[in-house]
Amino acid sequence: MTKSTDTGLDRGLTTYGDPDFSRYLRRAYLASAGLDTTDINRPIVGIANTSSDYTTCHRAMPELLRAVQRGVLEAGGMPFTFPTMSLGETYLSPTSMLFRNLMAMETEELILGQPMDAAVLLGGCDKTVPAQLMAAVSADVPAVLEVVGPMMAGEWRGERVGACTDCRRYWAEYRAGRIDDEEIDQIEQSLCPTAGTCMVMGTASTMACMVETLGLMLPGGAAPPSVSADRLRHAVQSGRRAVQLATEGLRPSAILTRASFLNALAVLAAIGGSTNAVIHLLAVARRAGISLSLDDFDAVARRIPLLVDCKPAGSGYMEDFHRAGGVPVLMKALSSELDLSVRGVSGRMLDETLQDVSPPGAWQQIIRQLTDPLGSTAGLAVLRGSLAPDGAVIKAAAATPRLLQHRGPALVLDSPDDTARLDDPDLAVSPDHVLVLRNSGPVAAGMPEAGFIPIPRRLAREGVRDMVRVSDARMSGTAYGTVVLHCSPEAAVGGPLALVRDGDIVELDVPRRCLNLCLDQSELARRRAAFVPPPVPQRGWRHLYAQHVLQAHLGADLDFLSIGLREHA
Repeated sequence: MTKSTDTGLDRGLTTYGDPDFSRYLRRAYLASAGLDTTDINRPIVGIANTSSDYTTCHRAMPELLRAVQRGVLEAGGMPFTFPTMSLGETYLSPTSMLFRNLMAMETEELILGQPMDAAVLLGGCDKTVPAQLMAAVSADVPAVLEVVGPMMAGEWRGERVGACTDCRRYWAEYRAGRIDDEEIDQIEQSLCPTAGTCMVMGTASTMACMVETLGLMLPGGAAPPSVSADRLRHAVQSGRRAVQLATEGLRPSAILTRASFLNALAVLAAIGGSTNAVIHLLAVARRAGISLSLDDFDAVARRIPLLVDCKPAGSGYMEDFHRAGGVPVLMKALSSELDLSVRGVSGRMLDETLQDVSPPGAWQQIIRQLTDPLGSTAGLAVLRGSLAPDGAVIKAAAATPRLLQHRGPALVLDSPDDTARLDDPDLAVSPDHVLVLRNSGPVAAGMPEAGFIPIPRRLAREGVRDMVRVSDARMSGTAYGTVVLHCSPEAAVGGPLALVRDGDIVELDVPRRCLNLCLDQSELARRRAAFVPPPVPQRGWRHLYAQHVLQAHLGADLDFLSIGLREHA
């Protein structure tokens, strides 16, 4: 019996009270799988597989998995595939966000509990990538993230269309009576023509860009379409690199720094990315022990303009972004605003990586130069005030400019289910009203994507396409409009949203970064004294979640999984 080196299959031995017996038994069972000594003495690369019929975005993952396995074998490693939770964005009730932390916890434990020298984490759909990123940081085993990639754009009546910004646009037209039943059925069949995640700069594509910028994905991995050869080639490279990492021992803790997070915030602003990235990056930073706050997002957004022409902030699709060069070319354009001393999972410093990248070519208009931006700075803004003392966010780049400074009476919705009354033709509501949705935050509801509150049907039929909307919920990264999100603290824990009543005046002033409930302090105090929190679920994961989830401005992680802050180079 050979002596353990705590590598490969000798890592994390099963406890039988006899380590040699554990090794012996492990090898006996691997022999039943047809593996011999040559196989089991190679570096072991664990590959997390999130295939699921409920996650249609991952339909092409079996092929992606085979590509990673090929790369591992080519580099002399041994791939071991293991399943984890798969969070299908549109199939989980009440929201996939409720299960992000559960998936992160499961993935972390499987990385640590199973023998592997390095890991490749295969994700894509909105919450799978943040969960895997959180797990990689907490486990701190050498790891590479690989995504399934976006869908290709579809077409309807000669117009390019895609999930899910166009889903929302056409649905709003249907609610307003400008599209009939037959047309919406045709559109439904055109929006998602291939495997992959949403082909706009929604949460899935945004988080892929964030992972690449942070350095836990090989360069060029965020944008290749799911059905492309480029996607498969990148997956093979990830498999090869994982074997090298198993030997080198380069861990996430040696890659992630405050500088790498600030670079990610710059890219987030430049791509006009999803507001969901705010919550996910805050959670990841806390796990890494790196100081990051809402103020950092606002400060970076004030100096970085919109450079990428992708929906919902622009007009293009992810396949266009990929053809234009993807994240590497964007970072080349942003290089004067980035810390080039950070290191990625490739092992190279960013300045070395960008030496091989050309700036955005004049032949394309998808990725702009800083001297010729697509939009202004402050595309993402952080708001504070009496309605959100710990902060709220708004994607100003996707809002209606005239509504960025607005005062209007509140129309209060007590939960996502309450939005059904917006269809009432007799509802007393005007375009000047502020739609306020509460009890939709982390504790109350798992923080669903309910912040994109529908325009009241009567107003939609009259041609109203946007109103100021305020909530403690999230919004899909594919959505748009003057929508204030993540109000913290949430209503369920006594935040000011719980105190709003119909007719109260709400003030939004994005240039001044203000969100206020225009009531005197005595009236607020009287209402606060009468506040009764909603009941908490009494069993299972939902009980644990409600008892331990942090508020949105802290990343909505569980308090016992978030290690807090420490000094980090």
